[in-house]
Amino acid sequence: MKPFCAADILLPAESVELEKWAALACDQFTSKPEYWRQAEALCQDAPSTLHITLPEVYLGKEGEKERIAKIHQTMEEYLKTVLTRTVHGFVYVERTTASGVRQGLVGAVDLEQYDYRPGTRPLVRPSENTVAERIPPRLAVRRGAALETPHILMLIDDEQNTVVEPLAARKDRLQKLYDTPLMLDGGRVAGWAVTDPADIAAVERALETMGTQAFFDAKYPQAASAAPLALAVGDGNHSLATAKAAWEQVKAGLTKAQQETHPARWCLVELENIHCPAIGVEAIHRAVFGTDFNAFSTAFRAWLEAHGGCGDAQMFRLTDGEKEQSLGAANPPHPLAVGTLEAFLGDLCKENPGVRVDYIHGEEEVRRLARAGAVGVLLPDFQKSDLFRGVVLGGVLPKKTFSMGHAEEKRYYLECRKIL
Repeated sequence: MKPFCAADILLPAESVELEKWAALACDQFTSKPEYWRQAEALCQDAPSTLHITLPEVYLGKEGEKERIAKIHQTMEEYLKTVLTRTVHGFVYVERTTASGVRQGLVGAVDLEQYDYRPGTRPLVRPSENTVAERIPPRLAVRRGAALETPHILMLIDDEQNTVVEPLAARKDRLQKLYDTPLMLDGGRVAGWAVTDPADIAAVERALETMGTQAFFDAKYPQAASAAPLALAVGDGNHSLATAKAAWEQVKAGLTKAQQETHPARWCLVELENIHCPAIGVEAIHRAVFGTDFNAFSTAFRAWLEAHGGCGDAQMFRLTDGEKEQSLGAANPPHPLAVGTLEAFLGDLCKENPGVRVDYIHGEEEVRRLARAGAVGVLLPDFQKSDLFRGVVLGGVLPKKTFSMGHAEEKRYYLECRKIL
């Protein structure tokens, strides 16, 4: 079985201005609509992936159906006039950010090897809980779409650097496809075509090996004989789940033979090695709306006392944007601080329907929202070495546990693939 394989990847014509073409992942800046207004002003009538994606800041807003219809129409136009270059294979990617140069490989994940349902243990897994209610709005965009463009980042636990790094060492022998700055402080990205059959086979073979029982048992002896894990979602969890849900709908109308080759069976992603030094895994903080600082602090303290007591085993910082207050759990009900916080917030929202939680990258953005009336909750650092160990030993992590870098460091849409 090939959990990750080569794909027919589409790129815009060389005449297209890539700084306007490449747009940031749609699930960023959900509480900052001015970012998206700025991006729209930059792109205007230029070809851009911003015109074929739906920023989540607009989900559920007036005109959503019209936006989606326009997205589908624009995809058809781009297929005819913009996406004129094709690569069969992979694209080796280098993304330059403040954290360094992040190396990746764009290819296709087999959705038959992936499942987001609780309790399943497929080769390709979410690293965090998938909220089923978040899928239908995204499914409306993917259903009927002619194209996909990836912001999903998949991770492998490859301490021996056997998959991505050999290509990085030989990039000078590969055809360079693009090299461009990214809009609105996104850094820079460059890509090279990986089309040699030997290179393609080596990547696919390495990922197949990682999915074998023998490899898994040797790497994770404390979980020996458990179902092997080859790839975990690093970012874009709900986007991959949406692709899976769309595939299941398409699959229902196909014969067994058609299911083997239909393009909707795969999803374009970027694969990265968790051990890449430029990958920073950061805690995702919370901004809580519909309550005030004192009421929230009192409720959280009372909840902690009722669930193991207050102490310093897990620490949280509450902020109103100016001052901070520390609260801690003595005998926390969950092994990770984020799990304890999510349990409290779940209870708080049930008891107070007007309370809403947003998930925020970066402490300064939390403080900005807190100054505007939210209550900010700052979580302790998340160690990336715990990511695979946590998924292997404990199943998926609580939702929105970690983020791979700041918002501007997320993947920008650039490559495309036909899914009809």
